[in-house]
Parts: sequence; C-alpha cells; structure tokens
Amino acid sequence: MLENYFPILLFILVGLAVGLGPLVLGKIVSPHKPDSEKNSPYECGFEAFEDARMKFDVRYYLVAILFILFDLEIAFLFPWAVVLQEIGLAGFLAMMLFLLVLVVGFVYEWMKGALEWD
Repeated sequence: MLENYFPILLFILVGLAVGLGPLVLGKIVSPHKPDSEKNSPYECGFEAFEDARMKFDVRYYLVAILFILFDLEIAFLFPWAVVLQEIGLAGFLAMMLFLLVLVVGFVYEWMKGALEWD
C-alpha cells in the first residue's frame, strides 16, 4: 500500500532538492568578503537623492490596472478558442458579450484620457 505513495514522496524530494540545492551550493561556493561599500545601503554607487516614499502619479497605477485587466482578457480567450467547437453558439455569444463589456470599458477609459501620458 505504501508503494503507491512512493512517486509522491519522490516528487517532493526532487522539488526540495531543486529548490534548496542552488541555495546551499551558492552559500558553499560563493566568496564571502564583505566590505564597507558592499554593506552600505546604497550599493548602486551613489547616495539617494530623493525620499524613497515619494508619491507616484495615480496614472501609473491606472495604466498598471488596465494592463492587468486586458492581460487577463487574453488569458480567458485561449481556453475559449480551444473549446469553441464544443460550446457552440451559446459559448460564442457569451464570449462576445464578455468582450463587449471590456471594449466599452476600454473606450470609456480612452475617452476620459486615462491612457494619455504627459
């Protein structure tokens, strides 16, 4: 009975080896010679010139949300296209309604000027 669980145990062990192996190997092989510049908070080579907690323009977040929205739209289109023959006309019309709602939202954002970047 326990031999049925051997592939699962093997899968877990291989996953742990793939995940932890490079970490352990990097810790063993890598040189550990920190100096004052390496340990400084600004390792990029120059001191920070502004506050790290500065405010971003809200349009940045709006464009990011719109990107995620339309990226998910494409993620829904691929499985729909694969099973289009099986779902028939009802599935086609449901996807057209879904796309219509997204296009109306896109046109609304476009007309409001949310996609304009100054």
